[in-house]
Amino acid sequence: MTSAVLVAAGGVLAAHRSTLDSGTDQLAAADGEWLLLACCATVATWVCAAVAQQGAVVERLPRGRLVAAQFAACAANHLLPAGAGAGLVNLRFLTRCGLSTRRSATALAVKAAAGGIVRCVLGVVLLLASPGAVPLSARVPHVLLWALVAVAAVVSAVVASGRLRRVAGQAVADVREVHRSRARACALWGGSVAFTLLHAGVVVAVVHALDLSLPTSHVVMAYLVASGAAALLPTPGGLGSLDAALALALTAAGAPGHTAVSAVLGYRLLTGWLPMAPGLLVLGLLARRSAL
Repeated sequence: MTSAVLVAAGGVLAAHRSTLDSGTDQLAAADGEWLLLACCATVATWVCAAVAQQGAVVERLPRGRLVAAQFAACAANHLLPAGAGAGLVNLRFLTRCGLSTRRSATALAVKAAAGGIVRCVLGVVLLLASPGAVPLSARVPHVLLWALVAVAAVVSAVVASGRLRRVAGQAVADVREVHRSRARACALWGGSVAFTLLHAGVVVAVVHALDLSLPTSHVVMAYLVASGAAALLPTPGGLGSLDAALALALTAAGAPGHTAVSAVLGYRLLTGWLPMAPGLLVLGLLARRSAL
């Protein structure tokens, strides 16, 4: 599946080589101050990811190593499909901090669930506050219907399986324990909200750097829709799937094709490609010091 998506993405890039070249040239002439702001937002995403991860567990985690682990997880996430790289790095980190494998996996699931819920809620709030942010709003009821069907299927599977019921019961107990502390709950949900908004902010800053006059609400909604769609395809770091979805979403919001490509390239450059080498170095350093 991953190989098929990557091959398809390569074919699309080859077919639109001229658009890609034009987008690259436009990004090279972008406003440096807005790009610097996008860089700062990117760095802040790793801190917010660390805050959310701390909120998902009861035990106090070492702050410096926790932030470093999120930075390393970002790099690892671009090497393995469907977020497996980040999950493995954080799982190893939590077990090294003394948590059992089950509780570490539950903490990762709680953090991932909080992130998904935050994206959905932000999308609904933005849609209600600015209905024009989604040009294809007529399809929203169908999307919600399919989402409800998927949730019902998951609930039915959990109820039908005794083992899944036990696992779900243990996860619910851990979630309750986390939410008994207001500070932990604020860290989990606040970190998740900030993480999502900062990633959207990177896209907004890159769009402004390209001098593209799009409403901020449209750009944020484009990111939320694209990141949600990319989660359905198991590619490393959303490579190909997120790129195509974000470019299409920005184009649907009113951006010219080559400018949408420039915005996607800028977002990818700041959040994935530039941090890749230093992130892998940090990953190796953490492993050498037995933090992973």
